[in-house]
Amino acid sequence: MNRPILFWAVWAFGLSCCSSAFAQGDAQFAKANQEYAAGHFKEAVDAYEQAVRSGDVSANIFYDLGNAYFHTADFGRAILNYERALALDRHHPEAQANLRFARDEARALEITLPTPTRFAEVATVNQYAISAAIGFWIAIFCFAGWMFSNRRSGRTVAVSILALLVCASAIAGIFLVENGNKGRGLAVVTGRDVTARLATADSAQSVLGLPSGSEVRILSERGDWVFAVLPSDLRGWIQTKDVEPVRL
Repeated sequence: MNRPILFWAVWAFGLSCCSSAFAQGDAQFAKANQEYAAGHFKEAVDAYEQAVRSGDVSANIFYDLGNAYFHTADFGRAILNYERALALDRHHPEAQANLRFARDEARALEITLPTPTRFAEVATVNQYAISAAIGFWIAIFCFAGWMFSNRRSGRTVAVSILALLVCASAIAGIFLVENGNKGRGLAVVTGRDVTARLATADSAQSVLGLPSGSEVRILSERGDWVFAVLPSDLRGWIQTKDVEPVRL
């Protein structure tokens, strides 16, 4: 078989696999909606989870999965999936409202945001990345124009410096959002009667009791334990089985 034919055969096979996976995800999502509408919430949870595993990932499916978990009184996983919906669409109004309600029901604890991170969260990582790229290229073009121009203008230099400042500020914003308490390390306690401890042992001194649905930020892992930032700016070890990251 020559190379062009082999290439198109592989491409067609890959396309068919992707189409099959999306079709399976759509079927699972439709089944989940039917189970939810019928009040079969445990069955709806299973179907929504299968849809997610098949690659059907969106803010709406995590929101629906959160609602299904809420109706089974699994507030920890309800909160986890509302958080996942908001990680994909931070302005999802229903997810925001239901997250607050679920937290009240579970009496879940939240981690606090430092002031710089709170200000940085006015924009998303994608918005900061676009701003950084625009600022960088404006600075490059202005500098190139200034270098090759017969009449070098101070205004061009000023625009270049301003563009570089915008670029640097956007990069700082990305760092604060990604590495802040609600960045990529954000996780939710899904176990029940969870206690954070000073060391990786069930007999170690307790640091803080964490109701299901409480937020933590994972810093490191050791065996079956994770070391995390806790609410009230504490630190402690939690068993890995009792916590799930927001970002998949």
